[in-house]
Amino acid sequence: MISTANLSLQYGKRILFDDVNIKFTTGNCYGVIGANGAGKSTFLKILAGEIDPNSGQVILEKGKRMAVLKQNHFEYDECTVLNTVLMGHETLWKNMKAREEIYAKEDFSDEDGIKAAELEGEFAEMDGWNAEPDAAALLSGVNIPEDKHYMLMKDMTGSEKVKILLTQALFGNPDILILDEPTNDLDIHTISWLEDFLLDFQNTVIVVSHDRHFLDTVCTHIADIDFSKINLFTGNYSFWYESSQLALRQRSNANKKAEDKKKELQEFIARFSANASKAKQATSRQKLLDKINVEEIKPSSRKYPAIIFDQSRDAGDKILEAFDISKSLNGELLFKDFNININRGDKIAFTGKNALAITTLLKVLANEIEPDSGELKYGQTITHSYLPNENAEYFKSNDNLVDWLRQYSEEKDEVFIRGFLGKMLFTGEEVLKQCNVLSGGEKVRCMLSRMMLMQGNLLILDEPTNHLDLESIQALNNSLINFKGTILFTSHDHTFVQTVANRIVEISPNGMIDKLTTYDEYLASDKIAQQREALHA
Repeated sequence: MISTANLSLQYGKRILFDDVNIKFTTGNCYGVIGANGAGKSTFLKILAGEIDPNSGQVILEKGKRMAVLKQNHFEYDECTVLNTVLMGHETLWKNMKAREEIYAKEDFSDEDGIKAAELEGEFAEMDGWNAEPDAAALLSGVNIPEDKHYMLMKDMTGSEKVKILLTQALFGNPDILILDEPTNDLDIHTISWLEDFLLDFQNTVIVVSHDRHFLDTVCTHIADIDFSKINLFTGNYSFWYESSQLALRQRSNANKKAEDKKKELQEFIARFSANASKAKQATSRQKLLDKINVEEIKPSSRKYPAIIFDQSRDAGDKILEAFDISKSLNGELLFKDFNININRGDKIAFTGKNALAITTLLKVLANEIEPDSGELKYGQTITHSYLPNENAEYFKSNDNLVDWLRQYSEEKDEVFIRGFLGKMLFTGEEVLKQCNVLSGGEKVRCMLSRMMLMQGNLLILDEPTNHLDLESIQALNNSLINFKGTILFTSHDHTFVQTVANRIVEISPNGMIDKLTTYDEYLASDKIAQQREALHA
């Protein structure tokens, strides 16, 4: 369907891809993964023809149509929403405009009649008569109501534009669908809709995403960028991660016999295949896993941060209570009369439609800002550490990373400080970088180093996976699962919330819903509630 032949790309001395040969076939969904800077988005741009490689080529099967999720949210500002979606099928859109022009002629000639007949035939072959209803159905699927279909894109909100550009890529059943971070800025219900759409999609999908739940749900294969090469692995992201970790452990165990290693790998594949049978994508994924050869499983060269949250002291029974907390910003009521009793060992995920309300609540609970009314009571044994969503104010100086982290540590010895930075993969000369030139991901890793130093028994984290690569997300996820203290957090990462939280608190301006449940159970009950509302509407 689409493949690369001897593809190479180099920027200066930096080699992104070296002699890459890979084939993506019909009916499969490929998740492209790699460390930050490995070239995931660049590879998608090469496939889409937006970037030329230094050598080699991309081979697209003749007559096949490719659709790409656009990243420029202002490109279609002067177009209507419906037309923006229709433009996703470029050939069909050109046909529609040509038909409009020819029928608008006042002096309609015989030649025009012949041309119009040709256009009509092409239009029918492309199922043009169903184009607008199909586009409207896609828009409805992502909750863009019909009364907005004829409005201009410039009048849409940022999140609405994201959804509309997504439907543009999906429109018209493309043969190859290329999606770079398609779940960014989508709500959980739209992500679920997209997962269902892609599970039913019969053609080729190539996707980059940091959303592990999404990759696990839709992917049949993982394309791993490592050492300037791209290797294909059968299975979803979790299978790739677990199998690469198993292979890494086996490689380090030099005394283990070859037959023992093979048996362990075979048992792993069988166990994972059984788990896959419970998922949405059961049949096709399990068949693929059953065919895996143990020789396909290889260790990854990835480096994972060593994120370990120790407590300076164990917490007592009283953690934190909030009494009738209320807060407004710029005249908007974010939450009112909020009451909660946080128990030892709670790992509470805060959720809701208003992200600003949740961020503000976490700031109040972390004593970063004062509520308009109400009272907080911390237990006497509680020391908390806070990871904000926005961290720019922490990185305004030109201190190097050692001096930056030292200011938060009672122990000032440089070797001690370098040890914490090293756990977050800052080594050698990297620790002398100025903190005000760090990338978003580097800043979050520094903030996590700060949290580890503080050794709080109550962790408060606002969207902690933002800006992190999959390796850092996985390491942070595992560390919070293993943390013995109490955690308050919010995240759009489905897997992160499902595996960490044991309690879900939903926030709205008029109150809250507090459930001792997992995230998946909460979503299932929420879906049932929505279905009941729809029946009685």
